[in-house]
Amino acid sequence: MRISTPRSVLLAGAVAVTLSATALPAAFAAPSSTAVISEVYGGGGNSGATLTRDFIELANAGSAAYDLSGFSVQYLPGAPSAGSQWQVSALTGSVAPGGRYLVAESAGTGGTVALPTPDATGTVAMSAASGTVALVSGTTPLTCKTAADCAADTRIVDLVGYGTAVVREGGGPATGASATASVARAASLADTDDNAADLTAAPPTPVNAAGETSGGGEDPGDPGNPTEPGTVRVHDIQGTTRVSPLDGRAVTGVPGVVTAVRTSGSRGFWIQDTAPDADPRTAEGVLVYTGSAAPAVSVGDSVLVSGTVDEYYPSTTTQSVTEITSPRVTVLSSGNALPAPVVLNAAAVPSRYVPSAGGGSIDALPLEPSKYALDLYESLEGTRVRIADTRVTGATTAYGEVWVTVEPKQNPTRRGGTLYSSYTDQNAGRLKVMSLDPGKAVPTANVGDVLSGTTSGVLDYDSYGGYNVQATQLGKLIDHHLRREVTRKQKGKELAVATYNVENLDALDEQAKFDTLAEGVAVNLSSPDIVSLEEIQDDNGAVNDGTVGSEATLKRFTDAIVAAGGPRYSWRYVAPQDGKDGGEPGGNIRNVFLFNPKRVDFVDRPGGDATTPVAAVRTKKGATLSVSPGRIAPASAAWDDSRKPLVGEFRFRGEPVFVVGNHFASKGGDQPLHGRYQEPVRSSETKRVQQAKEVNTFVKSLLAADRSARVVVLGDLNDFAFSPTVGALTAGKVLKPLITTLPKNEQYSYVYEGNSQTLDHILTSPGVRRFDYDVVHINAEFADQASDHDPQVVRLDVNAPDHGHHGHR
Repeated sequence: MRISTPRSVLLAGAVAVTLSATALPAAFAAPSSTAVISEVYGGGGNSGATLTRDFIELANAGSAAYDLSGFSVQYLPGAPSAGSQWQVSALTGSVAPGGRYLVAESAGTGGTVALPTPDATGTVAMSAASGTVALVSGTTPLTCKTAADCAADTRIVDLVGYGTAVVREGGGPATGASATASVARAASLADTDDNAADLTAAPPTPVNAAGETSGGGEDPGDPGNPTEPGTVRVHDIQGTTRVSPLDGRAVTGVPGVVTAVRTSGSRGFWIQDTAPDADPRTAEGVLVYTGSAAPAVSVGDSVLVSGTVDEYYPSTTTQSVTEITSPRVTVLSSGNALPAPVVLNAAAVPSRYVPSAGGGSIDALPLEPSKYALDLYESLEGTRVRIADTRVTGATTAYGEVWVTVEPKQNPTRRGGTLYSSYTDQNAGRLKVMSLDPGKAVPTANVGDVLSGTTSGVLDYDSYGGYNVQATQLGKLIDHHLRREVTRKQKGKELAVATYNVENLDALDEQAKFDTLAEGVAVNLSSPDIVSLEEIQDDNGAVNDGTVGSEATLKRFTDAIVAAGGPRYSWRYVAPQDGKDGGEPGGNIRNVFLFNPKRVDFVDRPGGDATTPVAAVRTKKGATLSVSPGRIAPASAAWDDSRKPLVGEFRFRGEPVFVVGNHFASKGGDQPLHGRYQEPVRSSETKRVQQAKEVNTFVKSLLAADRSARVVVLGDLNDFAFSPTVGALTAGKVLKPLITTLPKNEQYSYVYEGNSQTLDHILTSPGVRRFDYDVVHINAEFADQASDHDPQVVRLDVNAPDHGHHGHR
């Protein structure tokens, strides 16, 4: 979803933490005596601008041609957030000695003068006032977000920060950039690695490799606003693959009827041809992107659109959106009937999700809409669609989005969701619904509710979940009154052990968050004897001042549990080294054990700290821990910039129980299910498998010391029961994943993009002979949630003499 202009690539759920603007002067390797960024202009197409497009100009101060093959120019907002990413424009060819090289970027709706023919073209919408541009050896996006970090990246050949940019060369950025002014080097192309000194503001003067400049008047290729249709139709633009055969080309007089208008965020409107062709692969609708300018059309207008065809990639791993940019629009008539919507239902949508490209891009594969769901959706990109009586599979989000399924019989869960249970079955009927009507928001819905009647609109694509219905008509919400579960109280002889991800809880959070989470523990989980918490932060959360303790956070939380009717819990944790465990910067995230001292004893053994590894010790009475609480192999590379497992030794009714609390590395960076690369690469999995092997090795050492040791491994593993991570964790059958003991339609604790799945787990060793296990659904399926994870609990009979029954609730 485009949520701002310029179009920046944002990570879903990313924390918008503004980085410091007091970066130290960057000490780049050496001022460049060859290729440099000679001019930067981000005001193209803005109000008051003359030029229609943003641009980046390169120059070569050397005496030999500078080869740009495999190079890129990259853009970062001037004040990057934690979710900001560098946007990449690939380069080809070379810069002649003393010559220039012009990279055209995004066009706006203003301006009258075209750039000279560019030598490369990107789609980045740069800010007129502030940003950073880098010339980079390679096309992999940079990751640095401070001047010092970028100075250390040897791939950067040259860098220009302008306006108030955090990332810049020298003591300050180049100043004076605006809708009418670029920042440019002097004719000498001098580079002293000080942007403020090397570049000055002036009217933009783009020059391409051929030495051509802007004409200074109307774009000579602009035919004006035609009154008769041109030769290109929408289906010609869309083509039979995911990428338009006309990408980058100008089109004139494309006819269509306006079917929907987006007036907020990144604005635009959709047109659809009323005279479709006979090819089911070619979409008949297309987005006309107007950027920050409000569309000057209405639904039902018959229009002719001229502009440039562009494939916009919301991120480097997503599919693209075909659109017409820099539009010029002629309205021929108004009040026209709209084309009938295409019905999407179980009969129309294939159950297979997407073709394979062996891990490569599916961009150029011919569409097969009768065979694959994503091909069908792509063949309807920009087209009116209708869905009816759809069940909600992902609750309404804070962004006004709700997930539904048009295939209600596809892997249903017990409570109305859709189960994700293998890498090959992605649940093809899932679609996201958003409202285009500012006066009618998507209703607040929980999983299992139904959007009754007709929901219709335009089928679109974005990076946050893929294909979606931009609704102009919303069905009526039928509330199925989903209830938060309450698990049973453990019996006197049962030890209840739970896991709960409390989502970055710290002492600065509002009391309401503490109260809701506390009720989850005291009431819904029925006050377990031990609770392994994930995402407890230090006492001042994201404030990055060296604080690592969590005493105030835990005091507030345990007080709130008492207030909710629960016991007075004690706690144990090992404070991390400052900044070493990943998570939110400054938060010092960690795992924590809460325990009820009236029911269970914690065995304290001194010496456990952030860097000391815990070890299993064999004694005549069985296994013990060298330190308690302790951490598993904290020096292992598996835990670099990641949460270390917390191990504790407990005693219940005189019997030892070993608990291992985990929070494995996140899935951030994995390619999306709906993306352009199929099958998606799960790059984050490598680290989780390493972490799982470390925990597996530790559990084996405990069992070597006492083969009947009762071990409970639990927490947010950030992976599925069928994943290599869980396979590595259970290797040698030393642990049993309890999620797999539930009925298939109950094997989930988390909902993501309309898929009910499990990232949280409880696993037990063979010494745990009798158990009762329950995932307690109180968060993930609800629009109102204290955490995005559901907690779960296992009740153990530690004195069970043999294998007994097991189950849930």
